[in-house]
Amino acid sequence: MYLESVRLLEFRNYERLTLAPSPKLNVLIGENAAGKTNVLEALFLCALGRSHRTRHDGELIRYGKNNASVSLELKKRSGSHSICCRLDSELGKELKADGKPLSRSGELLGLLHVVMFSPEDLKLIKQGPSERRRYIDMGLSQLKPSYYYCLQQYNQGLRQRNALLKTGRAHKDTLAPWDEQLSRLGGRISCLRQEFIKAHSKEAEKLHKSLSGGRETLYVKYLPSIKEHGADYEAALKEAFALNLERDKAIGSTSAGPHRDDVLLELDGRDVRAFGSQGQQRTAALSLKLSELALIKSLTKDTPVLLLDDVLSELDCFRQQQLIELLKDTQVFLTATELFGLRGLDMAVYKVKDGVLSPCGSNQA
Repeated sequence: MYLESVRLLEFRNYERLTLAPSPKLNVLIGENAAGKTNVLEALFLCALGRSHRTRHDGELIRYGKNNASVSLELKKRSGSHSICCRLDSELGKELKADGKPLSRSGELLGLLHVVMFSPEDLKLIKQGPSERRRYIDMGLSQLKPSYYYCLQQYNQGLRQRNALLKTGRAHKDTLAPWDEQLSRLGGRISCLRQEFIKAHSKEAEKLHKSLSGGRETLYVKYLPSIKEHGADYEAALKEAFALNLERDKAIGSTSAGPHRDDVLLELDGRDVRAFGSQGQQRTAALSLKLSELALIKSLTKDTPVLLLDDVLSELDCFRQQQLIELLKDTQVFLTATELFGLRGLDMAVYKVKDGVLSPCGSNQA
């Protein structure tokens, strides 16, 4: 899979941009706040129907304008496709795939697969469980759009159950419909997440060894909030709802379920969140992202587009070179303030300044 063309109109700080990227490595060079990340954000938007940086689509429209658009053409095993996202300050967001309007963002999932690594992804390592759940949910939603809808239904049901708990009128009978729905959906969600992380962990361990030159071992494991549930998570979750009823009423929220699950990340047997250096944490997060790319490729037979935002600055020269070596046969969009150790590679280089992207030619290895 690779992008053949990208067009931005009044998007972020770009008045207009037309780009025919290389099917290999594309490097966007420029100072901070020049607009490099905005290009990656536009590609992410067309893959998942939302920005990775904001929940407010209005922020994506160029200052002083009322609408913006991002459109692209891509080629994959199934043929050529087009995606267009139009943003209007009054009408909201309109998505089209192959010229046909989409009624909801979920219909876009799976057409363009992207894997993105940005400075915000260090939250995977440094912050709480919600960031790691979000990472799993976004990856699984691309692979299985049905998971996306299952998660939506679960979250809606969870909000209803929590609202009932807060009223003080919650009891076994009034909660029963929500407990039934949440245990069924929660069982499905947890099962898919655990399969996802199990497949992830082997690939992430292998990639981390490559990036670290064999000096470090990364261990990844899914941690459900229900510790002992055997093979029947659904039944165990329903039981947990009953056992935790008084506690849930006291705190006004649901204390068990996939919305409370986490992912364990260890480096050489120690929690990377507590003991890893900045470079080790970044490498661990990057290994997870690259393992996601490998997993998507193995399941779909199409290689996702890889978006790397400021990934080189915290890696030493060895890890930079190992990363580039792993990216052969993948279309990559990489942002940086300078070329670091990239000179001499087969790549297209673009200079970005004040929302203007200028080709600097191609380098050949």
